Amino acid sequence: MGREMETVAVDDLMVGLSRVSVRYWVPTEPISTLKEHVIRRVQGHKLVYRELLALDNVDIELKRGESLGIIGRNGAGKSTLLKVIARVLRPTQGRVWIRGRVAPLIHLGAGFHPELTGRENILLNGAILGFSQKEMERRLESIVDFSELSAFIDAPLRTYSSGMVVRLGFAIASDVDPDILIIDEVLSVGDESYKKKCHQRMEKFRRQGASILFVSHVMDDVRKVCDRALWIEEGRVSASGPVEDVIQSYHASFLPSPSTAA
Repeated sequence: MGREMETVAVDDLMVGLSRVSVRYWVPTEPISTLKEHVIRRVQGHKLVYRELLALDNVDIELKRGESLGIIGRNGAGKSTLLKVIARVLRPTQGRVWIRGRVAPLIHLGAGFHPELTGRENILLNGAILGFSQKEMERRLESIVDFSELSAFIDAPLRTYSSGMVVRLGFAIASDVDPDILIIDEVLSVGDESYKKKCHQRMEKFRRQGASILFVSHVMDDVRKVCDRALWIEEGRVSASGPVEDVIQSYHASFLPSPSTAA
């Protein structure tokens, strides 16, 4: 993908991953706190770790205005992949190429502080995304209007329901004119009318040339939002291509093999 990616990048390539892997070292015994970890080390207890390959030699290209759905079982590596693209996580090996402003909505409540009000969290998220307070104050009204949370915007975030947090998060991420919008499953907790509103905004982004990375277990949402799909299984790309083809391959993986059925 090396030279080809560089050629495409000049024109329409927004995201390029070449042979990306992410390895974690996970303790074989459960350790719930840092204190427990220190006590075990002081007592001379040798901690044993096993290697977890969260992503294994992954190649991806996402072009301008394209929407890519990422599907797979829980623990397959989907969220790790999004964190690499959002620059939250550095890969163990491989090359990552990102072009433009990335607005990640990776998981519920990410980048929010529960004791701050909705208004204060908008300013906090804007700072995380690189905007000045003055710029976010200019955008504040449109963000609140889209979220439909004007009655609660000065209440602490800890008083919000999960659906309200999603509304606020999506309103912020989608108002900052992203070149790449990253969404990880969070729309599943919103009500139907708000999900429809979010889909309409994502479609508007696509028409304007923004690119979308969309993770969901709801295949109908993937069909509505995405141009093509990618199936991740145990950190590897199992299938990539037209949405319906990839979904069918994914569903087929749940069926028993002929030998098992016999």
